[in-house]
Amino acid sequence: MKKLLFWWSELKSTFWFVPVFIILSGIFLAVMLVYWDSQSDFDPSEVTKFFFPGSPDAATDILTIISGAMIGVAGTVFSITLVALTLASNQFGPRMVKNFMYDRINQTVLGTYVSLFIYCLIVLNTVKHAGDMEFIPYFSVAFSLLMAIANIILLIVFIHHVATSIQADYIIGNISLNLSHSLKSLFPQNMGEDLEEHDPEGVKSGYNQSQHLGCGFDGYLQYIDSEGLMNDARELDIFIELYHHPGSYLVKKLDLGKIYSNKSLAKDDLDRLRKHFLGGKTRTPQQDAEHAIHQMVEIAARALSPGINDPYTAISCIDNLCSSLTYLTQVQFPSPYRKDDSGKLRIQAAVLTFDGMMDAAFNAIRQFARDSPPVIIRLMEGMVTLNKFAQTVEQREAVKKHAEMTWNLAKKQFDEAKDLDDLEKRYKKIS
Repeated sequence: MKKLLFWWSELKSTFWFVPVFIILSGIFLAVMLVYWDSQSDFDPSEVTKFFFPGSPDAATDILTIISGAMIGVAGTVFSITLVALTLASNQFGPRMVKNFMYDRINQTVLGTYVSLFIYCLIVLNTVKHAGDMEFIPYFSVAFSLLMAIANIILLIVFIHHVATSIQADYIIGNISLNLSHSLKSLFPQNMGEDLEEHDPEGVKSGYNQSQHLGCGFDGYLQYIDSEGLMNDARELDIFIELYHHPGSYLVKKLDLGKIYSNKSLAKDDLDRLRKHFLGGKTRTPQQDAEHAIHQMVEIAARALSPGINDPYTAISCIDNLCSSLTYLTQVQFPSPYRKDDSGKLRIQAAVLTFDGMMDAAFNAIRQFARDSPPVIIRLMEGMVTLNKFAQTVEQREAVKKHAEMTWNLAKKQFDEAKDLDDLEKRYKKIS
C-alpha cells in the first residue's frame, strides 16, 4: 500500500498530471453541458437574451474566437514558463527546474487554457444550422464565456506569479517550507525507541549463514518499502542489516545490505527482497530528508561562486537552514531497529543522524564561503542559535564541531583583525 502511495505522490509531482486532469475535466464538462442543452427547452428572452447567443452564427463566432485566443495564449504561457525555467537553471542551478515544473499555478494555467480550447472545439462541432434543424447550445456557450473571463484573470495571476517565483527570497522560502514539511513528516515528535534495549550482534549470532543483498539498479535510492520488506523478512525468518538510506547513490551489484539466515536464500527470494528498494535517476523528497537541504546548499554555493558573488543569498540560505535544524534538536530521531509483530528484531536500517544532517547543511557552504567574511560570520551566528536549542550531548558536539571548523577557517582567511574579533566573540559562546 505504501509503495502505491509513493507512486501516486510521484505521479502528482509530474508536470503533465494536473494539465491532463484539467483537460479531461473540460472534455467531460463539454459533453455534459451539450447533453443538458439538448434536453432543455430554454429559449432566451427579455433580459436573458443579452447573455446568450441569438443565432447559430453568433454561437459559432463566439466559440471560434475563444478557441483561437486560448490556444494562442497557451503558447505564450508555455513560452513564459520556459523562460522562467531557463532563468532558474542559470541562477539557482538545474535542480531548481523541478520546483518550477511542480508548481501548481504553472500547471493549472497551462491546463485551463488548453482545456478551454478543446472544450470550445467540442461545443463548436454541435452547433447546427441546416434547413429546419437548428441547435444552439446556450448554456455551453455561456460557460465558455465565463471561463474566458476567468482565464484572463488567471493570466494576470500567472504573470505576477512568474515575476515573483524567480526571485531568490521566494525560491529559498519555498524550499525552506518544503524542508520543514519533509522534516515534520519524516521526524515527527517522539518518534523512535530506546536503542539500548536491542542487541543486534546477539541476533546476528543466532543465524548460521549470511549473504549480501546486491543492488539491482544504478541511481539514487528513492524509496524503501519497509512494510513489504518486514513482511518478507518475517516470512523468510531472516535478519537484514541495511547499509544505505533513501537519497544514497547506488551502483548495480553494490551491497544494499547483509542478510542473516539459517539457510541460503534462493535467487527468487533475493529478487523479491530487491523489489522493495526503488531507485531512479533523481532524488525525491518522500523519504529523503536531505533532498531539500541539498537544494538550499546548491543555491548558497552558486551564490558564493566568483561569477555571481551574492553573499546575501547565501546568508538567507543559512538562516533558513538553521530554522529547519532547530526543529531537529527537538525531535527524537528514529531507531534503526525494526521489529515484527511478534517483537523479534528483523531489520537494522541505515538512519540519518543529527550530526549527518549538520554536515549536509553546512559543510559545503563553509567550504565555498572561505573568501566571504560576512557569510562565515553569519554561519557562526547560526551555530550559536543551534547551540541554544541543542538538548543532547550528541547535538552539542555536532554544533561545536562545525563552530570549530568555521573558526579554524576564519583564522586562515580573515585579513581584518576586527572581523576575526567579532567572530571570536560568537565562537566563545559555544566553546
